[in-house]
Amino acid sequence: MFETGLRNPTLGIEVQGYKARYARYNAEASALLETALVNGEGRLSRDGALVVDTGQFTGRSPKDKHIVVEPSTKDDIWWDGNRALRPEDFETLKADMLEVLADRDVEVQDLVCGAVAEHAVNIRLIAGFSWHALFLRHMLRRPPRDALSDYTPDFTIINLPHFRADPARHGTRSETVVAISFEQKLVLIAGTEYSGENKKAAFTILNHLYPARGILPMHCSANHSVQDAKDTALFFGLSGTGKTTLSSDRTRKLIGDDEHGWSDEGIFNFEGGCYAKTIRLSKESEPEIWDAVHAFGTVLENVVMDEDSRSLMLDDDTITENTRAAYPLERLANVAPDSRGAEPRNIFLLTCDAFGVTPPIARLSPAEARVLFLLGFTSKVAGTERGVGAPEPTFSTCFGAPFLTRPPAVYADLFEKRLEQSGAQVWLVNTGWSGGDVETGKRMPISVTRSLLRAAMNSTLGAVRFERDRVWGVEIPCDGPAEARPYLDPYDTWRDKDAFDRAADGLRSRIMPKLSELGVTFPLSRVPQTADL
Repeated sequence: MFETGLRNPTLGIEVQGYKARYARYNAEASALLETALVNGEGRLSRDGALVVDTGQFTGRSPKDKHIVVEPSTKDDIWWDGNRALRPEDFETLKADMLEVLADRDVEVQDLVCGAVAEHAVNIRLIAGFSWHALFLRHMLRRPPRDALSDYTPDFTIINLPHFRADPARHGTRSETVVAISFEQKLVLIAGTEYSGENKKAAFTILNHLYPARGILPMHCSANHSVQDAKDTALFFGLSGTGKTTLSSDRTRKLIGDDEHGWSDEGIFNFEGGCYAKTIRLSKESEPEIWDAVHAFGTVLENVVMDEDSRSLMLDDDTITENTRAAYPLERLANVAPDSRGAEPRNIFLLTCDAFGVTPPIARLSPAEARVLFLLGFTSKVAGTERGVGAPEPTFSTCFGAPFLTRPPAVYADLFEKRLEQSGAQVWLVNTGWSGGDVETGKRMPISVTRSLLRAAMNSTLGAVRFERDRVWGVEIPCDGPAEARPYLDPYDTWRDKDAFDRAADGLRSRIMPKLSELGVTFPLSRVPQTADL
């Protein structure tokens, strides 16, 4: 096997038991970009971004993720939320993939998850595509060059996109597979070119390891005030709720846009990059993300380009709604240099309510916050996708169900404990529709949401009178920033009050079964508005 690049000379992939025809270690971004172009893996945009087409899969394939049933972990795994794989099937899959690997040229990237050294987990990627190596190099944390000679991986990811699993032979659901062995500290990925599987495999590993250390792993973005580094805020939310957009605020320092840990010392980012949605991205509304998307070396997934000018057509959803950009954090001007923050003062649970009956902001008690954290509610963004009819709620427990390995109560209990210790105020925020549902209403203006978030974080919102919301039964402010006042009570924004009641009933009827499944209760019923609270 031929090897090049800076690495630990005593712990190459062959020492781990993996052989390749040629392995290049820790190539930097420009070299990876060059190789990806030479190999025909992508095309260059006018601005020097790498534009790739991920083929059949334009998103993750969570139903194809498996965890190996192993003695040391089988009693800890949330099997209701994870697909089991027999050890013998994993061994067969591994042997077949390693046979293919031995005849391939691969990129090896030695990376780190976790901005706090004592909690960091080393992740080695062995990638069949150079652009996958570039993607994960952008996304995870890059150790200093002089540290690579002593680098020891804690977990290894082997990704061979062109390998096809055989369900009959490998015990998989389909030809696509993400298989995790916690005993072997190995992840096998095959049958998909979507690079997000690499990133979320690393996140899944941390979701398993950290609770035992008393650290809450979180699918959220985070920032802190420019003036006060102790004024930290968290933003939980599923795709399309504004998690990345709202945390990228020029008045605050971005800690990270997607994955964080909450330890006794505070908040720390797992990653070293951002993975932003780009569909209909606006330079006016999201200038920092816009600039990063148009920067040299950014990886763009399934973004349409004009063939002549090579300019990006960000409004074009011909390939998918899930167009994405991956870029390192340093592309953004307003970034916390140490990727850390104090314990949060404010936590925002973001939802995109396509029914249009959820308030733009509501104050939650700790008990309400725990239930809504478990619920992980948002809506399929019906009005933005062709061929989708009535709005439909979707749920992701703890805002990250596909990445949880342990029972949800483990994470909810840690969340509740951290809330109690920190005294953080939790808010429910609707970035979805107002004045009607997805067919009759309008999307909540981002300027309104931003003004409400700032009012919450500077404590002016907490000082006003509150009333009970008639749908959720939570506290909503009776006053707020001038531009937000017309939106504060969703009922007042609807012309047809009977239609509002029908939409509210429709939302309740879909959420109640999920609450029952989770074994929790919540008002979520029509509550007469009361005087001040």
